[in-house]
Amino acid sequence: MDARLGEMRLSRRCLLGAVAGGAGALGVLAASFAVLPARAAEPVKVVATFSVLGDLVKEVGGALAVVDLLVGPNADMHAFQPTPAESRKLLGAKLVVVNGLGLEGWSDRLIKASGYAGPIAVASNGVKAMAKPDDDHDHDHGHGHDDPHAWQSVAGAKVYVANIRDALAAADPGNKAAYARNADDYLARLDALDREIVAAYADIPKDKRRVITAHQAFRYYGAAYGLDFRGAKGVGDEAEPTARDIAELIRQIKKDKIRALFVENISGHRLLDRIAKETDAKVGGTLYSDALSDAAGPAPTYIEMMRTNTKAIAAALRG
Repeated sequence: MDARLGEMRLSRRCLLGAVAGGAGALGVLAASFAVLPARAAEPVKVVATFSVLGDLVKEVGGALAVVDLLVGPNADMHAFQPTPAESRKLLGAKLVVVNGLGLEGWSDRLIKASGYAGPIAVASNGVKAMAKPDDDHDHDHGHGHDDPHAWQSVAGAKVYVANIRDALAAADPGNKAAYARNADDYLARLDALDREIVAAYADIPKDKRRVITAHQAFRYYGAAYGLDFRGAKGVGDEAEPTARDIAELIRQIKKDKIRALFVENISGHRLLDRIAKETDAKVGGTLYSDALSDAAGPAPTYIEMMRTNTKAIAAALRG
């Protein structure tokens, strides 16, 4: 504030001096004001529903956007219960970005309750949605008939990026060209990531690429990269597995010749830890499905999430 006041006083003295000095001095003064830098515009406030979307918005928005999340890193989207604090995050936002495909069953109610009346970008628009598997009753989560996890293939993420680019340009048309440049740069990095993932599985026979996870979140990844992902039947996030759960999963592993079991950063792991002791399948560690890690973790960005998951899966399948 003091610096701004000083600028105003200096400008006033310059103006008075120029008036006293005549037309020539006024011309010099006008030229000097013409080269002063314009005051930077405030960044666009964007609210994204969860951490994966938030990272994509940050990549496209760059310094021109500030992003707030409704569901943060390592948090389970399916257990999220909006509070007045989340509603307040929407105040002053110029854009809200949602995944769509039924992922955020709570978003309409939250947005209405907040009074937000601005644009809502559905990042998954244009994705060729996969149907939920018929046996995914234990992991329904209210998603409807479509599998909403389309960001789990790089091709899907590229559709998200294009939608986010267009939504930011519509909300902030003066910076349309900058958003386009940022998106182009990021899409090139995603193309390189896609090639990296394909190469990671090149030496693994296709009949060895069977994986069980606690949550049916990787079917887009499997379709894109030639892996067969199965959901572990009877796995709950916190429930203690029963003898029936264990017996059913043992049968599933043996029947399907599963080579690797994975827990997720949003899911419990009791059943998979116990089952690994009774089968030849290997628990390959933690995968990141519906949430990034925090900044100190191995998957704080979308690209690092995909790399981390790929390294863990490929290593377990080879082992």
